[in-house]
Amino acid sequence: MAPSRDANVSAGNKTNYKRDISAKVELVIGSRKHANDIFDVLAYLQSDEEKRVVCAAHACCRLFAALLERGDLFVGQLPGEERLLEGSHNPDDKYRMFVRHRYNSCIELLPVLMSRSSALLQETCLCVLMKLAAAEAKHPLQDQSWSEHYNFPRELVQRVVQRLLSDSEDMAMLISRFQEFLEMDDVRFYVINSVRDYVARLVDKHKGSVMPVFQNNVFALLSNINMPSQQSEMSSFMVKPEAKHDDWKAAKLKLSYELVVIYVQLPGNMYKKVLVIFHESILPYMSEPTLMIDFLTAAYDVGGAISLLALNGLFVLIHKHNLEYPDFYKKLYSLMEPSVFHAKYRARFFHLANLFLSSTHLPAYLVAAFAKRLSRLALTAPPAVLLMLLPFICNLICRHPSCRVLIHRPTTAGDPCDDPYIMEEEDPAQCHALDSSLWELKTLQKHYYPDVAKAAMAINQPLSSTEVDVSELLELSPFELMERELKETPSDTVPLEFDSATHLLRSAREVLGAHFSLD
Repeated sequence: MAPSRDANVSAGNKTNYKRDISAKVELVIGSRKHANDIFDVLAYLQSDEEKRVVCAAHACCRLFAALLERGDLFVGQLPGEERLLEGSHNPDDKYRMFVRHRYNSCIELLPVLMSRSSALLQETCLCVLMKLAAAEAKHPLQDQSWSEHYNFPRELVQRVVQRLLSDSEDMAMLISRFQEFLEMDDVRFYVINSVRDYVARLVDKHKGSVMPVFQNNVFALLSNINMPSQQSEMSSFMVKPEAKHDDWKAAKLKLSYELVVIYVQLPGNMYKKVLVIFHESILPYMSEPTLMIDFLTAAYDVGGAISLLALNGLFVLIHKHNLEYPDFYKKLYSLMEPSVFHAKYRARFFHLANLFLSSTHLPAYLVAAFAKRLSRLALTAPPAVLLMLLPFICNLICRHPSCRVLIHRPTTAGDPCDDPYIMEEEDPAQCHALDSSLWELKTLQKHYYPDVAKAAMAINQPLSSTEVDVSELLELSPFELMERELKETPSDTVPLEFDSATHLLRSAREVLGAHFSLD
């Protein structure tokens, strides 16, 4: 009969628990007759004291790694523990079954311990589980004839993934520690499959309801996965496969729709986090990227920063997957608001807007509407934005010569403020931009910041057919402008006298003062 947990722990209190645990491990490894001492080591795993549990976890790792290497664990379909005393099993098989059951108990306990608040204990249990996974992969416990998964300890990895994707506890810190193991190609492969299956099962269970903690954990785990390129050779394995299989090709490591369906209903802060990495870390690795059309178009219709971030994903779908979005430019036009100049993702937005407006096949009224709207917004834009915005507008006119009427329209004797452009109109086809002019750029030639005034004067000269590269100006900040001004060397001649002197050593002001004082 195995000793009780309390008896084991109290016995450890009377001696040095580290020495006691280490001694029991050596006894079990040294002789089969001490197999029952495994119960004592496992009892320490259930202790309330963190130090004892950490020490016992390391001891279990050393113990079962040695037993796996020695072949002391039963291989194949494991019968129930109550059937060990029945049947015609020989003593060797009974011993191996007994050790395998104890190993299973350890594997069940370690993920539970990962839910404790101690960061040290969580990290220890995670590392022990992955070390045992490596040992089990080298000495598989399944039938060798089953080669579909290369005898990889898939169930153990699934336990780790399910614990990391907790729906009640933030596991971000532990997931960052897990990133070390995700660098191995086989671990990455099975983690992705486990995440896909677990997410699909949980989403079906909760019927797509919002689960903020779970969603945060899924996002943290996915964003820590560095997917290999299609051409790269996969060479980093926890256990090197003996033969080459097509399943290990990088092209096969695709995320399926079930992996990202959890993102259909997202809290606001998570929406932005997902969209930031969506076009680089998720969309290229999906089996069916077009399944994300509804998700991205819905995000694009939300407005604000979320719409700005959805542009990246939509650009990929439009450019590579022939997505047709009838009101795309109408929505892009509506995003041109004063707030976009102060958004965190301003540089990304204008980079994509520049790409979308680069086609020479766009109708003149559409390009004119964007140029006019940006010109009107430029009247209240900060200098750092204007230094990017003015060349941006000039580039639009350079690409579309039919829009040059906006800067060459003759003035009339009528009211100069009678501008036919309708700023409040959301449809670029109805705003009458082509009937207007870019008088705003003429106004900016009197801007208080000299560099802005100089940039606005570009319309006074014949526009070159070569566009200005605005990529270096997209992330220009007020701090950079201030640094630039401070580094400039002052001129050698600095005017110190406002009124020119009319008498020797006397200014005109002093002469007038003396005259009135005599009177």
